[in-house]
Amino acid sequence: MTQTELFQAFVAPAIFISATGLLVLSINARLMGIVNRLRAFHKDKHLAALAGKKQEVLVLQAQIESIQHRAGRIKNAFFYTLLGGIGTMVTCLLLGLALYVPAAQVVAVLMFVLSVLSLLVGMLFYISEVAIGLSSEKEEEQLYELIDAIAGRTEEEGR
Repeated sequence: MTQTELFQAFVAPAIFISATGLLVLSINARLMGIVNRLRAFHKDKHLAALAGKKQEVLVLQAQIESIQHRAGRIKNAFFYTLLGGIGTMVTCLLLGLALYVPAAQVVAVLMFVLSVLSLLVGMLFYISEVAIGLSSEKEEEQLYELIDAIAGRTEEEGR
């Protein structure tokens, strides 16, 4: 392999490193949104528990569990995407080593394939979380309708 061919071989993994960084940034933003929702629901649950609203606490706990499930998918997406990014970096290093140790080129190709597969798995987790996230919004709407109904019943009983 000539140095020109080797340089060309470096380009593909380097592009994947940049793409992986953008994907990780997107996943991180989604994760922070989920964490903020969890914090809000935990606070609402705590306040409902202090107020003695048992039904509301149960409804909020169900919502917390649903969001924690989503957070698990995002964690997996994050992990596999980062693993793919690390793999592409290792691929670049192995391609450089291939200048001096030709056998490293075979390992580099294997590492690159595994890295792309890892990125694919990460993206599949991300897609599944996005699909769940859209249905989760409908669950939240039902949650607030139920809380409003419970609050309405409590007001009527107080009269």
